[in-house]
Amino acid sequence: MLRYLERAGLVVPRRAQSGYRLYGIRELNQLRSLAELRQVFGVEIGELAFALRLRREPALRAAVDTWLAGTDAVDGLPAPGWVEWEQRKHERLLAA
Repeated sequence: MLRYLERAGLVVPRRAQSGYRLYGIRELNQLRSLAELRQVFGVEIGELAFALRLRREPALRAAVDTWLAGTDAVDGLPAPGWVEWEQRKHERLLAA
């Protein structure tokens, strides 16, 4: 489990010259708070790893924000006309 957390970048301990992991107060607090997050909020480790990627990768964050907004806007440009056409089509279907 500790190796998995390290590969995901969630808890990265220092290494001794021999290669052993050295867990200090910071890493132990991260492990404790990780357990609390999982218990209180039902968050999975993979979800936390993805949240970390969102913080580290601005392009990924922008793509997810655009997707959540339901648009295809790129660099502030409006979404293509087909998005509006699809929205009107669905409105007509719901009204029928």
